Amino acid sequence: MPMFEANSYRNVKLDASAGAGGQVLDLETAIKDGILGGVTGGGLVCAGVAEKLDLKKMVEELESIEVPQVFICPISLDPMQDPVTLCTGQTYERYNILKWFSLGHCTCPTTMQELWDDTVTPNRTMQQLIYSWFSQKFLATKKRSEDVQGRAIELLDNLKKVKGQAKVQTLKELRQVVAAHSTARKAVLDNGGTALVTSFLGPFTTHAVGSEAVGILVNLDLDFATKSNLRQPARISLMVDMLNEGSIETKINCTRLMEMLMEGNDFEHENMSSLRLLVGLLRLVKDKKHPNGLLAGLGLLKSICSHESVRGSVASIGTVPPLVELLPSLNNECLELALYILDFLSSIPEGRLALKVCANTIPNVVKLLMRVSETCTRLALSILWAVCMLAPEECTALAVEAGLAAKLLLVIQSGCNPVLKQQSVELLKLCSLNYTSTIFISECKLTRTIQ
Repeated sequence: MPMFEANSYRNVKLDASAGAGGQVLDLETAIKDGILGGVTGGGLVCAGVAEKLDLKKMVEELESIEVPQVFICPISLDPMQDPVTLCTGQTYERYNILKWFSLGHCTCPTTMQELWDDTVTPNRTMQQLIYSWFSQKFLATKKRSEDVQGRAIELLDNLKKVKGQAKVQTLKELRQVVAAHSTARKAVLDNGGTALVTSFLGPFTTHAVGSEAVGILVNLDLDFATKSNLRQPARISLMVDMLNEGSIETKINCTRLMEMLMEGNDFEHENMSSLRLLVGLLRLVKDKKHPNGLLAGLGLLKSICSHESVRGSVASIGTVPPLVELLPSLNNECLELALYILDFLSSIPEGRLALKVCANTIPNVVKLLMRVSETCTRLALSILWAVCMLAPEECTALAVEAGLAAKLLLVIQSGCNPVLKQQSVELLKLCSLNYTSTIFISECKLTRTIQ
């Protein structure tokens, strides 16, 4: 006598993700209504392509899609490809349940009830449903990809013929398609689209055309030849104009594209050191109405500041004060970029002086020690060292008042990089030069343990 009645597959429930419009269905109803592959004239919808499609390949290519829970193996939590059913009525992927048995288990993994029969029975109905569902999804996805790819090629062909406002509309549609679909991006790359779109950028290009063209290019994986072509002064000048005068989306796209163009050792940074570009970037970073431009602006500023000869220009436009004021409010990604920029600027006299005269430099930077990441701590230490070395007596007193000594001791006692620990020791020594030991400990409000 069985210990309990075995459940049939018809009692397994499907959630709304199977396409039931919010209802919970059993498999029998799902088959009848065609929700899981359906039947048409007594056969599966995909029966005509059964031999052409490989289930394993379809499962791999559709890994990001939400799969009905009933198709998931309870052991691996992956879609089943060779489902088998136990005497308890529970269904598993064959490989997974056999491995379970090989480990010495004599129970059903889901119910943990002892099995009176360890036979596994192939669940052909479930396998057919799984195959049907994945086939439909796979073919629908493939068709959408082909439609998108074809539309991208058609738009590229149209761009060779249209002019005026029609060109703007065509570029806009291509930008939307390229931004949304990887197949469209591939179609543009494979059909000479980058050269065509790049050709629309020049000294006489309207901002309407230019903004759409840049919006397309920034979504593509540009090759060396295309980047070299885009670095021509006239094209850089157009991007700088749109950075200063375009919509926030255009400003962000121009910034991202120019950062892409700076990648590589072959780039001549002089093309991107104009004051107009730097002022536009600083304006983008400071724009409180559109904080989504902050990350792009900081990213390009960091790339520009990595070239030493440009740092003087960056400091001269007043970059330091607004960045220092932004530090407490930045997320981790933006904070690291801002610290990189300030660290670069602290390597030149103008930058060090700007950091020193900014009242919040020391308190804001001290707070960042041991708070975000080791990289941020390293950059903050470097900035503080540069400022304190510029005016030791004045700046170290401010640093001690801001709590620097306690922070440095935390770094020294932590598991940080030995180089950071040594920098902390040197900075702590610098801070203590103007005090006796007792007064220094008192000023720093340190504990007896440290004494």
